[in-house]
Amino acid sequence: MNWLNNFIEKHPKAAQWIREGGLFVIVSNLITVFKYLMLTFLPAAFAGLGDRSFGWPGIPMTILGETFQWNILGYDQAHGGVAYFAAYMVAMVIGEVINFPIQKLFVFRSHGNTGKQIAWYTLAFILITCIVNSINCIWVAVAGKFVPGWIYNIGTTVLNGGISMIVFFFVNKIIFPQTPKAEKEEA
Repeated sequence: MNWLNNFIEKHPKAAQWIREGGLFVIVSNLITVFKYLMLTFLPAAFAGLGDRSFGWPGIPMTILGETFQWNILGYDQAHGGVAYFAAYMVAMVIGEVINFPIQKLFVFRSHGNTGKQIAWYTLAFILITCIVNSINCIWVAVAGKFVPGWIYNIGTTVLNGGISMIVFFFVNKIIFPQTPKAEKEEA
């Protein structure tokens, strides 16, 4: 352990990035597994909403023989519609509500202004979700034609988690600056 202490002493910024990056990956992957489990079971809970199309902008596409509506938000009727989108969003929001305080306090050790951090985190979540959902919309349609639902839910979760994890790490480095507890809630 002496080599580790020497490394930390000689390279404190690199050690911080390694600690934060490692913890971030562990926490993010645990949250991703949690989201997968929710996404596996939640669509049945929202079945009462029906499978009618729900999405924007609803551009017709055909990929690998599968025709569907491409949306930045939402899914067409054949691929779950409003029920699947509701389940997807509930899983993503619950995951991020759990993720936020863990990342803020445990991973990045930030005690900055929580209100501002929530606002920035929410904005990042909305933008990242729109990007990921626009890709996921294609994945769900095409993968749904070739593999069972539980497999494409793994893909959905990994896609969402993977892209989100990479982007969110750098977003979190900005919105969660490491601050001593004494500076808590100043700013």
